[in-house]
Amino acid sequence: MGHTANLSAPPTVTTYLFFAGRCEEAIDFYQQALGATVVSKLRWSDSPDPHACASVADDWKDKIMHVSFNVGETLVMGSDGSGSPAEKSAGFEGFRLTLTLASKSDCSAVFDALSAEGTVDVPLAESFFSPMFGMVTDKFGVAWMVMMQGEVS
Repeated sequence: MGHTANLSAPPTVTTYLFFAGRCEEAIDFYQQALGATVVSKLRWSDSPDPHACASVADDWKDKIMHVSFNVGETLVMGSDGSGSPAEKSAGFEGFRLTLTLASKSDCSAVFDALSAEGTVDVPLAESFFSPMFGMVTDKFGVAWMVMMQGEVS
């Protein structure tokens, strides 16, 4: 059997997304589509550590090194990455971020906003477990589940 960590406090899990050079565009999009609010934003050129910026290409100096933003009460973090060949395309696979909303109209508005230039994976509709549920992958490749909490009528 594995070792159980003896932590002084429970850990926090925060989603961190790498946008392969499109972070600024993604933040603007999430502000409009989801009402996201930026908590902090640091560009590579703003770094107080001269070594941090040394490996970044000159055309990436104004890209985002780190951003924190809230979607509702949830903190999400992100970056453009460093511009290395391995980070040239954002590959978000194996997970979905889930948005739980209060009404069918809220679900429709958010789903429509996220699907603009994206892909509808499962159309928004009533399901056996939710009055409104759908899945969409936005134009940045981030996969979402949009749902309304509550009893199915």
